Amino acid sequence: MFDAINSAHYRADATLRAAMMALNNAHAIELSFADEARIGMLVDEAFLAARIGMIDAMLIAFAQGAAYDSDNYRWFEARYASFVYIDRVVTAPQARGRGLARQLYAHLFAAARAAGYERIVCEVNSDPPNPASEAFHRSLGFAPVGEALLGNGKTVTYLALAL
Repeated sequence: MFDAINSAHYRADATLRAAMMALNNAHAIELSFADEARIGMLVDEAFLAARIGMIDAMLIAFAQGAAYDSDNYRWFEARYASFVYIDRVVTAPQARGRGLARQLYAHLFAAARAAGYERIVCEVNSDPPNPASEAFHRSLGFAPVGEALLGNGKTVTYLALAL
């Protein structure tokens, strides 16, 4: 099942820190590279940071009003008053096909509803394309709400799901 990742646990568990960093950075094209300090900051600011297994899958999401410097997060903050932003979700290759990302999303949706948020938002790379992520989000009911060309050369499609 799910394990919350809180700041104290993250800082005290070197194995968890290394596993999170390795999983994140194995997917840096989709997620963006993060060192140990960056992942620690993400966990500190997260509305929800959760994992399944040691690190078979993880999700980090921020609520509206978080102190977070992502241009994508800021795009949503400029447009919506009540949201939770999915910053990163990733499943380890050996754990794929077991519905772990879907389980993490269901957990996030329940937590966001319980906290009174109106929508879940995220972005999916459209250049370079990420068709698996696009199909996954559409299957959950996410709909496009905008696009942007980022400073790193990526083009993203912004998605939202009303709760």
